[in-house]
Amino acid sequence: MEHFVITISRGYGSGGKQIGIMLAKELGVEYYDQDITRFASEDSGINEALFAQSDEKVKGGAALMAGLSGGAYDHKVISPNKKGFVSDSNLFNYQAKTIKELARKESCVIIGRAADYVLAGEPDVIRVNIQAKFEDCVKTVMVRSCISQKEASKMIRRIDKERADFYHYYTGQNWDDELNYDITINTSLMDWTTAVKLIRSYIEIRQAEKVEEE
Repeated sequence: MEHFVITISRGYGSGGKQIGIMLAKELGVEYYDQDITRFASEDSGINEALFAQSDEKVKGGAALMAGLSGGAYDHKVISPNKKGFVSDSNLFNYQAKTIKELARKESCVIIGRAADYVLAGEPDVIRVNIQAKFEDCVKTVMVRSCISQKEASKMIRRIDKERADFYHYYTGQNWDDELNYDITINTSLMDWTTAVKLIRSYIEIRQAEKVEEE
C-alpha cells in the first residue's frame, strides 16, 4: 500500500482502541495513542503528567466558549518564555504538531485527540468513527473493568462527554457529526475482525481511486 494515515474517533466501549491496534498490526504500521503525549512532552520539554491531565479533556465551560469562537486550535505553539506555555491549549497544539509530523513521516493509525480535524486537508488521511449501541458498550466495559452495570453506564457517559467537549472545544465542531468522518462503523452489527477488514477494504478502494485519477 501507498502512504496512508488512519484516524480513529471512538465511543467508549465500542472497541475502537482494540480495532485500531488490530488494524495497525494487520497493515504492518505503527499505532499511536498515548505515545503522542510522550512525544509532545519530549518535543516541548513540558512534564508528561501535564499532558496526561488534559488528555482528551477540557475544564469547565470551555467547550461552550469554543463553540462561540469557532474552536480553540490555532495551529501555533507557544515558546517557553511566553505566557501560556503550559496552558491546555498549548498542550493540545504540541500534540497536534506531533500528530502532523507522524502523519507526514509514515503510514500509521492514530487514535483520538481530534486527529481527524488536525489532519484536515492532509493527503491520504482516512477518518474513521467507531460507535456501538449504548447497552453493548455497557456490557463491554462491565467485563473489561469488572464493574457493575450502573458503574459502567456512568463511566461511559462521563468519558464520552469529556471526549465530545474536548473535540468541540478545539475544533468548534460536534464530535458525533458523521460528516466529520469518511466512514462510521457500528460494532453492534459486526465483530472487531470484520471492522478491520472493512476499514482495510476502504483504504484499498481509496488508493485505487487515487491511481485512476493520476
